[in-house]
Amino acid sequence: QVQLVESGGGLVQPGGSLRLSCAASGFTLDYYAIGWFRQAPGKEREGVSCISISDDKKYYADSVKGRFTISSDNAKNTVYLHMNSLKPEDTAVYSCAAIRGFGCPRDIANYDYRGQGTQVTVSS
Repeated sequence: QVQLVESGGGLVQPGGSLRLSCAASGFTLDYYAIGWFRQAPGKEREGVSCISISDDKKYYADSVKGRFTISSDNAKNTVYLHMNSLKPEDTAVYSCAAIRGFGCPRDIANYDYRGQGTQVTVSS
């Protein structure tokens, strides 16, 4: 069964850090691109970051550039989103999605698989 499962969300104070995980099962990530998206209440979903596993190209939204880092562990079939210097505006449900190939579409609807999401809350 193909599945993406996110974990690592939680409550953190402003300036803090979290590491989100996106674990894949039922397929290997080697030939996929993995995108992280987030959606806050009342706001449109936003693409946060993406990694193309085959050529290790990485992309970041301007809002997180310099604070977030995306990485992959092929042995664990998992992609991580390392989030530092978190701000209250980073509060959202974070979801990962996988698409076969090299590209990173902006719209999550264009991805082949998608996880359920994990809540990140940045608050003092």
